[in-house]
Amino acid sequence: MQNLLTVAGMHRLLYVYNGFVIFVLMAFMCLTQERINDAMTARAFLESAGAIPPSSNVIFWTVTAAFFGFVLSGHFYRKSQNRHAKYLLFATEVVICMLLMRVLNLSYDGVVLLVVADLMYKYDGRRQEYILLIAMICLYFISNYNMAIFQTKIITFEAYASYYDADAKAVILALKNTCYSLNIVCFVFYLVLLIKSTHEEKERIRLLNERLEEANQRLRAYAIEVAQMAETRERNRLAREIHDTLGHALTGIAAGLDACIMTLEVAPELTKQQLNKIRDAARKGIVDVRRSVKKLRPDDLERLPFQEALLEMTKDYSASSGMEITFDIFSWSDNLRQDQEDVIYRVLQESITNAKRHGQATKVKITIGGNENYLLIVIADNGRGCDDVKQGFGLKHMRERLELLHGTVHYWSDGGFIVEAMIPLNREAQHDKNSDSR
Repeated sequence: MQNLLTVAGMHRLLYVYNGFVIFVLMAFMCLTQERINDAMTARAFLESAGAIPPSSNVIFWTVTAAFFGFVLSGHFYRKSQNRHAKYLLFATEVVICMLLMRVLNLSYDGVVLLVVADLMYKYDGRRQEYILLIAMICLYFISNYNMAIFQTKIITFEAYASYYDADAKAVILALKNTCYSLNIVCFVFYLVLLIKSTHEEKERIRLLNERLEEANQRLRAYAIEVAQMAETRERNRLAREIHDTLGHALTGIAAGLDACIMTLEVAPELTKQQLNKIRDAARKGIVDVRRSVKKLRPDDLERLPFQEALLEMTKDYSASSGMEITFDIFSWSDNLRQDQEDVIYRVLQESITNAKRHGQATKVKITIGGNENYLLIVIADNGRGCDDVKQGFGLKHMRERLELLHGTVHYWSDGGFIVEAMIPLNREAQHDKNSDSR
């Protein structure tokens, strides 16, 4: 009983009940025709009926084939996920419904409610209101008992019932009306279950959305907490590195310089030796600082060749954000220093992040070119752009990083947002050479 009180169970019950009624009516018509033939009263029956009925065998096999075709088309209609296939199957179901009603001489139109039940079963509310309305109107007209196109070609159920005496006729007509009324009751109960099920499903989805939102809020809070903890750990690590490297080296240098001041005039040779030691300590401190800074490089730059690291970074961001990122590389220097690679990586990373965060861009094109003297990088997106650009932390840090390499950055809006960064390739080397010559 519990299974029948579900939407699917009630749907099956509607099919079983209507199939039972259809075959009972078909059997009644066939048996009545056989009795008329056996009683040799066919002529009188035809004169009163006004039409010639098909034979009992034709009625039996047509009703049987049509009903099973109706069941199959309804089954595939409910299971189909393709929109065009659903429309085709529904049209097939309507045609078979009309055929069933015609073979039964329009004596039972409860099968129309089965078509409506199938239509409601697949109704998902997405711009199908007009389709549902048109289908209901069409089904109403094809089930209209007084359609002129069929009125002159059918033998009514009352004509079959009139063959029997008055008491039997009253009982037969009462049973037919009871079957029809019971079908309406079952259909209404089915609609109640369908509406209840839809309401419960919406309520379940609403509760799931609330739980999901709550989980998202907890996850965001946890992410913020983890980020703060990671920031604190990194800050502590940097503090330790500075204390252990720069603090130690600068303390030794300061102490050595104090000693040099004391011995500069009285022992120049000793002072020179001390200055050499101070120079070595400073160099060692620089090496330690570089070692500490190297640990701040992105993991991709540590694991992969530089171009592959850029492609990996943009590929990962594109996969997570849904933004399309393309490269046009016209020329490339194979002798980039590590600090230049770090800056280029961060400039591209910040630019594509800003394109998504601030410009809501869906496409970013990165163009890289230049010659032996400089490298030019252009990052253009199709986002909203900005006529009045306010330099935030991202653009400020981008400019500061490039200025450390004597590079420049420019940005503007033109059907999106464009960032243009230029990095000299031989400026630092030339600068070091000039310093050594002096």
